[in-house]
Amino acid sequence: MRAIWAGLFWVIGSGWAAPAPVPTPGNFDKDILPLLRTHCFACHGDGQKKGGISFDAIRTEKDVYREYQLFEKIRRLLMADEMPPEGRKQRPTAPQRESVAAWIRQTLDLHYRTSPPDPGRVTVRRLNRVEYNHTVRDLMLVDLAPAADFPADDAGYGFDNIGDVLTLSPLLLEKYLLAAEKISEAAVAVPPRGEALSAQKATAFQRRYFPNPPGKERGAAAAQFLQTFMRRAYRRPATPEEVARVMRLATAAITADGSFEHGIRVAVQAVLISPHFLYRWELDGTPNNAAVARTLNETELASRLSYFLWSSMPDDRLLDMAQAGTLRKNLAAEVGRMLRDTKGAALAEHFAGQWLELRNLSRSQPDAKLFPMFNSSLREDMRRETTLLFSSVMAENRPVHELLGADYTFVNERLAQLYGLKDVRGEQFRRVSLQGTGRAGVLTHASVLTLTSDPGRTSPVKRGKYVLENILGTPPPPPPPNVPELPRQGEIKGTLREQMIAHRRDVACAACHEKMDPLGFAFEHFDAIGRHRTHENGRPIDATGKVDNALAFDGAAELNSLLLTQRRPEFLRCLTEKMLTYALGRGLEFYDRRAVAGILTKMEREGAQFGTLVLGVVGSLPFDMKRGDGR
Repeated sequence: MRAIWAGLFWVIGSGWAAPAPVPTPGNFDKDILPLLRTHCFACHGDGQKKGGISFDAIRTEKDVYREYQLFEKIRRLLMADEMPPEGRKQRPTAPQRESVAAWIRQTLDLHYRTSPPDPGRVTVRRLNRVEYNHTVRDLMLVDLAPAADFPADDAGYGFDNIGDVLTLSPLLLEKYLLAAEKISEAAVAVPPRGEALSAQKATAFQRRYFPNPPGKERGAAAAQFLQTFMRRAYRRPATPEEVARVMRLATAAITADGSFEHGIRVAVQAVLISPHFLYRWELDGTPNNAAVARTLNETELASRLSYFLWSSMPDDRLLDMAQAGTLRKNLAAEVGRMLRDTKGAALAEHFAGQWLELRNLSRSQPDAKLFPMFNSSLREDMRRETTLLFSSVMAENRPVHELLGADYTFVNERLAQLYGLKDVRGEQFRRVSLQGTGRAGVLTHASVLTLTSDPGRTSPVKRGKYVLENILGTPPPPPPPNVPELPRQGEIKGTLREQMIAHRRDVACAACHEKMDPLGFAFEHFDAIGRHRTHENGRPIDATGKVDNALAFDGAAELNSLLLTQRRPEFLRCLTEKMLTYALGRGLEFYDRRAVAGILTKMEREGAQFGTLVLGVVGSLPFDMKRGDGR
């Protein structure tokens, strides 16, 4: 693989000519820009910036390349006849809309197709709080969560492991110093002055590194310890100079205190505050040169793998294989091993927890008068159900679309009572069938239904928006300012659907709500904490709707069926893009479309199993390579 990619970049760098451009419909200056001026500039030009969109900087075709994400969005709006909005005196004709949409599609496709392959840049990235805790657990063999006291990590693109937002504040630096002291004290027991450490007092950390007392060869024992320990802590072999610097600190501490263990404790503290522990480094000779791309060395690959799948450091097996140069040739087997390992639960907890917004469930506070059975234990049961389904699909290498269509779930007695399921007793979760319940997959889990509801009632808007954003990858634009809210639960007369129909009469609201609301209404048979119901305010529930004003459904089960058939490609693309973003620790760019397309092709060919998705991600160009910064 290394030789193939190196050869490809050599060809590109040596003047290889791209294929001749395919003619595009129309001309930007003569045909496209005049239409934009006529129909779009009133709201999005000449200083106007409705919805955060401005065309003032769009003057040439190259500007369209630069703003490719904006023009992808414009194309979708034009194809759906959502922009310009209804009610304007002058709107483009259907042929004009189709012409602009076709020009955008062919122009951007040409740009994507002829741009050189690019693995993208990845910022030198500090460990987030989860990664820090897991790394300390695996490195130090202590039962601590020191990062619980750290400032909250910022998030980008929906995840908290994005390098560009993981900054280091003075407060966090102080917390690192305090945590290093606390961790080293827990991991390294120091005997009273003048006494030897007894076997009973030794910690798991000390028993691992010092199975036998160091005796008189304390210097050699300390040096051997540092070489092994720093290799694990830095996720690569430490250089002799790095070991020597820490050794000097340990020797000085031993001389001052007279205790070998005290010297080891000081050495551990020094390593735990090193940038090489706190950050994930992928060292380059030319980090600022965007034209230079390279394949990751195998120790870097091992680190990317472990933090993607485990949110933690590589184990000795990964590091040994990387050092021997055998990791890439055994990549599929290692990915399978890592997913089966108990540490693989981190992917369900932290990837799925953010993709499906399960972390936001802690913010949901259903009205205690309307939902007295809701409490913190039930909230945790809801979160655990969805996490267990994801873990099951992962561990059993099931097709990923079972996340939407699974006719089974995992419940304990408390959650089973909420669902009306019988013969489930106790706190332990077990797998149960959902056949005949009207439920299937995560969209009918109480976790998702609760976090997409208001405290006193359901929210078709939030539920529809959730489907668009997290399942189909087509988020709606932000709402216009000064839009009045719907009445609270006690003020609603009739059904919520009737209230929403009145709300949509506002032209500014209609375009987005026509996409969101039907999807949300599909789940109206489930109340604000996910209980099944047949009536609202004494009237029968109407859960009918259409996808894209064409595909009709009645209720969540029929909508799920449409999502799994007609909209399956969008779901697979959305999931792939989310997972690749999480794995890379950066947002995706247009040059990542090749990687996404390659993963999707592999999934369609091999059955879309979970393992195929993960192997597609770790085998992709942006995961296996990197380049310098500069653009």
